[in-house]
Amino acid sequence: MFQKIIEKFKSEDGKLVLTNFISLSILQVLNIVLPLVTMPYLVRVLGAEYFGLLAIATSIITYFTILTNYGFNITATREISVNRSDKFKIIEIYSSVMILKFLFIVLSFFLLCIVVFCVQKFAVNWEIYFLTFGVLIGQVIFPIWFFQGMEQMKYITYLNVVSKTIFTILIFIFVKKQSDYFIVPILTSLGFLVVGLWSLILIKKKFDIHFKLQDIDTLKYHLFEGWHIFISNLSVTMYTTTTTVLLGFFTNNTIVGYYSIADKLISGIKQLITPISQTLYPFIARKAEESKEVVFSLIRKTAFISVFFSFLLTIGLFVTADRLLLLVFGKESENSVFIFKTLAIIPFLTVIDTIFGTLLMLVFKRNKEYSKIVISAGVLNLILALILIPLFGGNGAAFSVLVVELYITIRILFYTQNNGLKIIG
Repeated sequence: MFQKIIEKFKSEDGKLVLTNFISLSILQVLNIVLPLVTMPYLVRVLGAEYFGLLAIATSIITYFTILTNYGFNITATREISVNRSDKFKIIEIYSSVMILKFLFIVLSFFLLCIVVFCVQKFAVNWEIYFLTFGVLIGQVIFPIWFFQGMEQMKYITYLNVVSKTIFTILIFIFVKKQSDYFIVPILTSLGFLVVGLWSLILIKKKFDIHFKLQDIDTLKYHLFEGWHIFISNLSVTMYTTTTTVLLGFFTNNTIVGYYSIADKLISGIKQLITPISQTLYPFIARKAEESKEVVFSLIRKTAFISVFFSFLLTIGLFVTADRLLLLVFGKESENSVFIFKTLAIIPFLTVIDTIFGTLLMLVFKRNKEYSKIVISAGVLNLILALILIPLFGGNGAAFSVLVVELYITIRILFYTQNNGLKIIG
């Protein structure tokens, strides 16, 4: 099997996939390493309480990230990949998505004002939420979906490596004491904004793609195309981001801080999986137009390797949890060990969900069915979280997320095996 995989990479398509995978892998290593450097430092300097405050602010902004991303991370990537030889079509897709994203960010700012100034718990630290809003603006003007669709992921890596490294260094220079907590969202937002502006210049100069106003019907088409993915993404927040927000409502910033220590480390590890989906999705979407069997064969091989290594990773995380957290975060992490062990299996489940959900269901346009699974998962987590968090705090939050992740994996596997997308057996 491994010999066949090596032969595949010798073709032009194989070389392109390998180049993109290496580029995104470098980026994901950076995305893991930099937080592993900054988070322990911030936990020590700011303490669990202010670290928790920043985590809640990030969680609130994540809701608006889901809104502004809509479903374009999937639909626009797929459309650009299929039509990348048609410059006029690319301009239409690029312009339409950017127009819709701009409208969404205006709506997001309006909603943020309502949330912050109408909820007393948020109003106390209102400036943190607005400073963090810069992250959202930066993400909106950085069209990752464009580079993915064009299968030119190296540019995503170039832009992020330079900017994130610089602004990470600045955190160590300017954040010296607990009262400097407000500097963190400023520097984080500036990092995203620089990358976003830089990417727009690159798209114009390198790809000769310019912005052009689009008619209402075209905007409606792209809006409709992304609807089911948007609902799915929104539902995902109900068992990820919403958990942190509910924890903040029912407990306090310190407990949120303990939960976030474990959650952010697991999230960083999950990012190891991202290059698989970001690299293969546009390639498989293009190949799916030619041959279903070729795609099934490729996904089968990907699944074998990915599931095997992610299983070993999960075991390693569970066994070394105590020492790993102590090494990374110091004594502040003692209250996070049980939470971390509970969440340790999630990277393994995420690999399965990515392969069978993103690379199978979404590539073959089972958007509606995928959306139903994720929506039901979001509702399930909301129910569990409302019961378990008031009773068990951070431990209850972790258990709720774990149950929901298991539920999603089982539902996705059951659907693909019984609805014409069977690659097992």
